Order: sequence, then structure tokens, then C-alpha cells
Amino acid sequence: MTELLLSVFGVAVNTAAVAYVATRLLDVRYTVWRLIVVSVCGYSVMQYGLLPSLMDSFRYREPTADEMPGAFAMWGLIFVTAPVMAMIMLVVWEAVVPTGAVPPVRTWFKGVRTRARRTRRYLQILAIAARHGLTGLLRGRRQAAQDAEMARALRLALDDAGVTFVKLGQILSTRRDLLPAVYIAELSKLQDQAAPVPGRDAVRLVEASAGAPVGELFARFDPEPIAAASIAQVHTAVLPGGEAVVVKVRRPGAAQAVERDLDIIRRLAKSLDRHTSWGRSMDVLGLADGFAEALREEVDFTVEARNLAQVAAAHDRRSAEVRVPRPYADLSDEQVLVMERLPGVPLASARPADRGLDGRALAASLLREVFDEIMVDGIFHADPHPGNLMLLDDDRIGLIDYGSVGRLDRELRGSFEAILQAVDRQDGPALADALIGVSSPPDELDRTAFERALGSFMARHLVPGAAPGIRMFTELFRIIAKHRIVIPPELAAVFRTLATLEGCLTAIDPGFDLIAEARHIGQRYAERRLRPAAVQDLVMEEVHDLLPVLRKLPRRLERLLASVESGQLSVNFRLFAKAEDRRTVTAWLHQTLLTVLAAASGVMAVMLLGTDSGPSLSAEFTLYQFFGLSLLVIASVMALRVLADIFTRRSRED
Repeated sequence: MTELLLSVFGVAVNTAAVAYVATRLLDVRYTVWRLIVVSVCGYSVMQYGLLPSLMDSFRYREPTADEMPGAFAMWGLIFVTAPVMAMIMLVVWEAVVPTGAVPPVRTWFKGVRTRARRTRRYLQILAIAARHGLTGLLRGRRQAAQDAEMARALRLALDDAGVTFVKLGQILSTRRDLLPAVYIAELSKLQDQAAPVPGRDAVRLVEASAGAPVGELFARFDPEPIAAASIAQVHTAVLPGGEAVVVKVRRPGAAQAVERDLDIIRRLAKSLDRHTSWGRSMDVLGLADGFAEALREEVDFTVEARNLAQVAAAHDRRSAEVRVPRPYADLSDEQVLVMERLPGVPLASARPADRGLDGRALAASLLREVFDEIMVDGIFHADPHPGNLMLLDDDRIGLIDYGSVGRLDRELRGSFEAILQAVDRQDGPALADALIGVSSPPDELDRTAFERALGSFMARHLVPGAAPGIRMFTELFRIIAKHRIVIPPELAAVFRTLATLEGCLTAIDPGFDLIAEARHIGQRYAERRLRPAAVQDLVMEEVHDLLPVLRKLPRRLERLLASVESGQLSVNFRLFAKAEDRRTVTAWLHQTLLTVLAAASGVMAVMLLGTDSGPSLSAEFTLYQFFGLSLLVIASVMALRVLADIFTRRSRED
């Protein structure tokens, strides 16, 4: 028993030593399980392969006194080869299965549960598609005569699939460039006609959120919802003080369902980004992250309450033409939102002409409001589809559902204004400058081709007599994606908002000229900037920004003149000023030096191994051959160090 314990202890010590030496020579950290496997294999090769071969060279006898130096030298070389064998296995393992490709063992069981839930969700989605007869549509087969039936089946399937897919259907309902009109009409019903939660369940949710009976919170609460959407449904109520309000109640399990489905969407986007060039050029990973962030904000009603308060304050400052509901923060939390009820009807079912309203004037006021939110307030409604618009009893437009908003700082608002000015002048180079100035263009951008593409785009869509529509925005997105221009997410949200808004404007007034009205709004902004008060404010802002610099300028100028007068003025130039550049060049030099040394050592090793002359260490082995094997081991270590650095850097980049 004692011998067994000593043997196990010896194997463990030797294995640990092999692992330590191998990792120190490679200068790379590996997982414990990987080190254990390669160390045991390296030790086994040394113990059961090389040592018996050494004894065989002495014909299974004890070496003589003259052979002892050679035997000790061979034993030392054999012990050194154990870490080298482990290093070879580590490098090959890293090349075939990079670090991180296989999840850690401690996460296997947790991963199994997650994958099982994800697999069940996949099967559930496929079952829903099959139940509604969408298997042909999923395979790309569709007959025109069945469009209406297929569109209805698609809407019902998305509704059954849950919160995230209902939201996806809402987004698709605004993309008239992608889907036929019958699909747009059917998917638009998802905006406020989703399957409602039973009234008694909604009452329980409100009471659980507030910690009090509904009768104490409201003078009247209607358990039947007036609208049901993907994430929540809306009930009417009256506060004890007599104020008419609406109560927005989040669907049970909506947050968990959103996270589950967003995980699937994120994995799909990651796969497209990794394996397709068009996925990388369109930044599908960024789009998925943006969609996930917006959807998470919509699920948390405290975010919408904060957005409503900020938008309402901005509207008050400039006496906006459009109304937004005021939130009741003391009655709201992340699951329930109580806000002012705007008297009116949804714009999707309203008929402005029946009231004698001018559709063009109504659409123009809505467009002005959205531009004011973008250009003046810096916070705007990011999803203005017809389900989020109301025609109020006082003939004004009301905007609801501020769960998804966009925000622009002053710099981005200036960039967007430059884009509008370039579009107004139909100046392709100026539009290219404005887009590149706020984006991350690729190094190989063909600027001339980009400017020509933008000029051709404006010549087709922005000339007098052209009929602008949703395809105009789609083509602009295509040009930007083709040239791999990465627009900031905040600015991309502006373009998506305008593309969505175009459908609302057309619903109000089918002949509405978006481009002409946008130019008119742009001229109004230009006139505002040229007013004496606006110019004075701009000058004061610039002076305020320059004051700290002006205060320091005399002292700096004095020090500069003193340096010139004393002959101490000098200019320093650093070729590699950034630490990252210095590290990169140093790594390249190290790899080059190790590669040269490994090649030289390998050549010398081969030459020495081929030499039969020299002092003998054993009956079949000479001193020069021992030196050759030693150099071969050294060359292997240096070459493996270079390969390990290459493979681990590749895995980190992946």
C-alpha cells in the first residue's frame, strides 16, 4: 500500500512538473483539464517509451564506469523530452480545438439544461408553423392565390409564438418594401389586436404590483382591455380624483419569454456574422443587439414612464402640436404603467376626412413634430407605426407607447442636419462627407464610388416629380451597407423612424409628398439659425467653449517664446507613440527572432545527427549526435512557442 501511494505521489509530482515546464516554455495559460491530459501523456511517453529504449541501447545491463557520463546525458535529455511532448500536444490541440471552443466542464450540466430549453423552443416554433400551414412558406413556396390565407396564417402563427415574434411581426408590418400589401394589412393587426389576457388575470397583476385592491386604487377599472399588443394590454380606469387614465399591464411571463427568444435571435445573428460576409457588412450582430436592447426597455415600464416624463417636459418647452400622455409615477412600476388617457381613436381606424380635416395639414404637423423631437428635443419616438398614433377629439394627433425611444446628442443632431442640407442641395459629395463623418468607414472605402452611388440615388428619388416612398429609405440603407459604412445606432434609429413614419403619413394623406415637406421643414430650421437671437446664442456658446483655452493661451505663449529665446525649444517625434503599436511590433520581432533561431538550430541538429564520428557515449550513440538531439529539442521548443502564440492569438480574435 505504501509503495502504491508513493508511486501515485511520484506520478502526480512528475506530471505537475511536466505541466509547469510546458506552460512556462510556451508562455500561454491553458485549462487545467487540458494540462492534465497532455502532462500524463508526455510523462507516459518518457516512462514507457524513451527510458526502455535507453536501457535497450545498453542491452539491458548496467552501464560501465566509462559509459556513465553518456547514460546521465541521455537520461537528462529524455527527461527534457517529456515537457516537449506535452508542448507538441498542446499546440496541436490548440490548432484543432481552440481554447473556448468547448465550454468548461463545470458548465456542461447547466448548458445541457439551457440547450434542452432552447431545443424545446425550436420544436415549439416549428410545431406552430406546421399547425398553421406555414411549412410551404418557410421553404419559399407560395402561390399568389393563397396570399390572403397565408398572410392570416402567418399573423396567427406569430401571435401564438409569443411576445418576441409578435414584435417581429409588428416590425415587418412597417416594411412595405419587403412584403406584399396583403401581408402588411394582416400583420398590422398585431399592433393592437393580439390575443388578450383574461380580465381577472389582469386585475390580479395590477393588485400584486400595487399591493392593494383595485377598488382602493381606482374609482373604476374596466377588466376588458381596449387594446392588446405583444408585450402588454391596455385597460381604461378612473382615479379617485376623477382623472381618466389608462392602465398598461405587462403580460405574465413576458420578460422571461423575451429573454428566451432573444437568446435564439442573438445566436442566429452571431452565426451569420461569423460565417457570412453579408452578415458582417450589414452588422447583423449590432442590429440584433439593438433590437434586444429596445425590446428589453419596452418590457420594463419604468423606462417608458421616464421617457414619457422627459418627452412631456420637452413638449411643454416648445408648445408642441402633438400630445403625449402624462405618467403617474406613484402608481407605476416595471409591470404596470398608469398614464393619462388621451380622448380619441387610433389613427389606423380614424377617417380624418369624415371630420372635415385636411389630411395633408395633419400629416405635415405629424412630420414637423417628429423632426422637432429629433432636432430640438434630442429624444424621439422610435416606433411611430399607426397603432401608436391617435386622432384626438380636439383634432390633434396623440403619440403613445414611448417604450422605445431614440436619443441624439448635440453633435449627432448637427450631423443629421448636415445630411438634410446635403439632401436638399442634392450634393452627393456633401452627403458622403456627412455620413462618413459620423460613421466608421472601412480602410478600403472607394470614396468616389460611394459619392456617385449617393448622387445617383438622389437623382432617382429627390428630383421634382419623383414619388418618394419606403423604397427610397431601403435603397439608401442598401448603398450604405454595400460600402460597409457603419452608421451609429442612434442615427440609424432616425432613418428607421422616418421609414416607419412614411407609412403613417401615407395612411393620413395618400398623396403626401414627404420630400417636399421635409425640405420645407429644413428651410424652417435654417431660418431659425439665421435669426439674430439664434446667432447670438451660437456665438455665446462658442465663446463659452473657448474661454478656458483663451485663459491659458498667454501663459503658454510666454513659455514658448522663452524656450525659443534660450535655445531650448525642441520637438519630439515618436514613431510608435501608442503602447499597442509597440506591443505589436515587439511581438512580431520576437516571433521572427524565434523562427530564425528555431530554423538555425534545426539545421545544425540535422547536420550533427548525420555525423558518425566523435566521442562515443554508448555503443550506438556519439557525443555529436547527443548535441544534435539537444539542438533538435531546443529548436522544437522555439518553434512550438511561435506556433502556440499564433494559434492562441487566432482563438482570441475569434
